[in-house]
Amino acid sequence: MIRDDRIELNRRFVQAFRLLEERGVIVKNDRHGRGMGDVAEKVLGNRAYGHIIRAFLSQKRVIDYGQAKAFCRAYDINENWMLHGIGQPFGFSNQLQTAYLDDSSLSSRMGNIWFTTVEAFGGATVGTEWPETGTYFSIPGISSAGGRLVAFSVVGNSMDPVIQEGDIIVCREVERVEDIRDNEIYTVRSEGKLWVKYVQKKYNSAGQVVSLKLISANYFDHDPFEIEVNETTRLYKVIRKISAL
Repeated sequence: MIRDDRIELNRRFVQAFRLLEERGVIVKNDRHGRGMGDVAEKVLGNRAYGHIIRAFLSQKRVIDYGQAKAFCRAYDINENWMLHGIGQPFGFSNQLQTAYLDDSSLSSRMGNIWFTTVEAFGGATVGTEWPETGTYFSIPGISSAGGRLVAFSVVGNSMDPVIQEGDIIVCREVERVEDIRDNEIYTVRSEGKLWVKYVQKKYNSAGQVVSLKLISANYFDHDPFEIEVNETTRLYKVIRKISAL
């Protein structure tokens, strides 16, 4: 007999899977890295096991804890939520979504920009429960319409003199990597790391964005480099800089 906790675990797997489908991260019949076989390879270690993933989704079978952990690591899901039902499925990003559901009400109460730290936003605490409350502020003329807003203080000199260490930058979430514009400044979050850089898209032969070239303003001290676009990659357009007098 299947234990109740395993049944609840599988229900959370199904919920997270559906959310990833809504975001376009998983497309069941896709043949370019987002299909059912790709999910099976990441969760079960064999892309031929797509039928087992489908059995999880129909609840004819239930996922185990090791497989659930692999799913979390592959798709940047909050392990505390997946394994124990604590917090939110997607940690920080989901917390922003919750905070912005009623923008007019939120603005009057606490502001519409979430202020956090580089370490937290970079994903150092992904997999832990995000707090229900935090620090918010507003800037006249900046609305969360068109994308959720986050701000943090910049560390390091890689973007000197455009953005200097200690400056606070306000960023708007970009829904799809295809939507970014080359040679503009973005905050890039991927695999627990965070960069603020000029960004250029790199395509494969099928016209898909597969990597990003990250370029520093301070190119004398910091060489450009490329990162792979994967399920953990999130982009945020830098829209405002706040500097000390």
